[in-house]
Amino acid sequence: MMSVMNLPKFSGYTVIEKLGVGAGSQIYLATDKKTGEKRAIKHVIRHEGENARMLEQVEGEYEVAKAIKHPYIRKVYEIRHKKKFFKTQEIVMVMEYCPGISLEKATGRSLVDLLLIHKMVAQGLHGMHEHGYVHCDMKPNNIIIADSGAISVIDLGQSCKIGTVKQRIQGTPDYIAPEQVKRKPITPATDVFNLGASIYWALTGKHVPTLIPKKKNDDRIGLAEDVPKGPPPSPHKLKPMIPVGLSNLVMECISKSPSDRPKDMKVLMGRIDLLIHMIAGEKLSKKK
Repeated sequence: MMSVMNLPKFSGYTVIEKLGVGAGSQIYLATDKKTGEKRAIKHVIRHEGENARMLEQVEGEYEVAKAIKHPYIRKVYEIRHKKKFFKTQEIVMVMEYCPGISLEKATGRSLVDLLLIHKMVAQGLHGMHEHGYVHCDMKPNNIIIADSGAISVIDLGQSCKIGTVKQRIQGTPDYIAPEQVKRKPITPATDVFNLGASIYWALTGKHVPTLIPKKKNDDRIGLAEDVPKGPPPSPHKLKPMIPVGLSNLVMECISKSPSDRPKDMKVLMGRIDLLIHMIAGEKLSKKK
């Protein structure tokens, strides 16, 4: 924890501690002096123009999050700009504080728990899609699980309107969809791929090969149009206890072609729900 003397000061808030570091940003836990409620504050400072994109991403995240009202999507409350010579030098964004642990660190969960978590994530993403936006960076680290079991989808910095063709490749290499790498229009099917890749990892502990390949030392080596040459092993072949129906659903989600994936998050939620009931039913039958 940082010394209280070294913590920044934001008008109207009392900063308690530093929560972490993002891509060019610092995240702090603070309390609202008026309400006493806890808030997370994202602070970005421009450094010689090199992180101007990060400032743009925070502004974009604020605009998207403000437009979406969904219990599973992290809320934002306000954004502040500090300018010098008409150029933004600092941004402070006040967000909902989402205590808990990321799915990336929440290992050892049961199959039903993992399905329930991803069903809730799918519900949140469906809410985004209904408002005309795509998350574009769905991955285990962006799923926060509270002690109560509730989830929060965070980090909307790469989110965009449905149909957007991005000027540059954006996404996390281990979860990125082919259309993101090839800079084709971003659609809800992109989130289906990202979420499918997240489920694949949660089930198997392995990442789906993407069009941004790795060297043996795990360093990225640029793009390769012919990588991967074929689909990865189905989850049930890596972990025989995984139901074939679930394994097939995950493989559909990570199909190269968006048209081969589940039609939308509503369809994906329905199929996950059926799998939850099937698995829970089998467990009850075995106990009798």
